[in-house]
Amino acid sequence: MAVIEAARNVAGIKTAGSEEFDHETGKKRFEPVVYHLKEWVQGNYTVQRAVGDDKGGTMRLGAYDAVLAEGSKVAAVYGTTNIEERHRHRYEVDIKYRDQLEKAGLQFSGMSPDGRLPEIVEWKDHPWFIGVQFHPELKSKPFAPHPLFADFVRAAIDSSRLV
Repeated sequence: MAVIEAARNVAGIKTAGSEEFDHETGKKRFEPVVYHLKEWVQGNYTVQRAVGDDKGGTMRLGAYDAVLAEGSKVAAVYGTTNIEERHRHRYEVDIKYRDQLEKAGLQFSGMSPDGRLPEIVEWKDHPWFIGVQFHPELKSKPFAPHPLFADFVRAAIDSSRLV
């Protein structure tokens, strides 16, 4: 949703949306900056799906590697440029919009190792705006929060005038 918002209101793609929303109505209403994932690498093999396939078992599910951009907020949060995070989804940001979105200021700061799937976006000029494709809550515990959650709270405290 962060990418759709950026596409519509910053990058000038007024009809930006997701294929998921169009599938609900059966007609094309949006330019799909988010699309139904049709192919991805899982372990040592390639998984392929068609939009019309039964949705059962069609998710990109499990742990996947990501490469973080040097100097990005997320690289600073993780303290590294190589991470592994857990996924559970079937829709992805379409990489063909990357240049247009990055020119508008939305940095693609985490990518799959093959460079085909966006994992993380962030606004460079924002105190803390990071959007992720994966599920950090799956690796978080009450007394051992995921690094993204811990850093979000840190940034909120740092920017708060009430503390």
